[in-house]
Amino acid sequence: MLCDICKEKEATVHLTQMVEGKTKKIDLCESCSKAKGVDDPAGFSLADLLLGLGASQEMEEADTANTKCPQCGFSQADFKKTGRLGCPECYEHFEEGVEGLLKTMHKGTRHTGKAPAVWQQTKDYVDQMHELQTLLDKAIAKEDYEKAAELRDKIANLKTEYAAAAKTP
Repeated sequence: MLCDICKEKEATVHLTQMVEGKTKKIDLCESCSKAKGVDDPAGFSLADLLLGLGASQEMEEADTANTKCPQCGFSQADFKKTGRLGCPECYEHFEEGVEGLLKTMHKGTRHTGKAPAVWQQTKDYVDQMHELQTLLDKAIAKEDYEKAAELRDKIANLKTEYAAAAKTP
C-alpha cells in the first residue's frame, strides 16, 4: 500500500479516525509520518486530524507572506502544532486560512449557538407579555372594554403559568 501523501513509498503508519460516525483511514510512509509529526503526538497537527491530511496546508497557502501574528508572534506552525491560535488578533491576521478551515469543519463561519431552555422560556414569556400589553393598551384606548377584559385575563393566566413553570425544576 502506497503512502497517501507522497504516493511513492510503502505505507508503514496507518491511522484511523472516526468523525461523526464516518471512518477515515490514512496511510503514511515513515518519512511522511515523521514530517507530519505522527511519531511525536505533541507535534501532530490537530487540523490534520480533524480535516484529513493536507487541510492545514490550505491555511499555509492562504497567508504565506505574513507568517507571524504581529500581536503575539504566534505562527502558522504553532497553530498546526497546537490546534489553537495565540490571541484574538490571530483570528484577524490569519483570517483567510482560518475561515477556510472553519468552512471545512463546520456548516459556516458564524457561531449561532444555543440558548439555555430557561432563557428561551423567559424570552418567550416577555415577548408574549409585551404583545398582550400592547393589545390591552389599544383596546382601552378604543374603549373596547370586553376585549380589554379578555386580554387582562390572558395576561393573568400567562403570569400564573410562567410562575408555575419557573417553580418546576
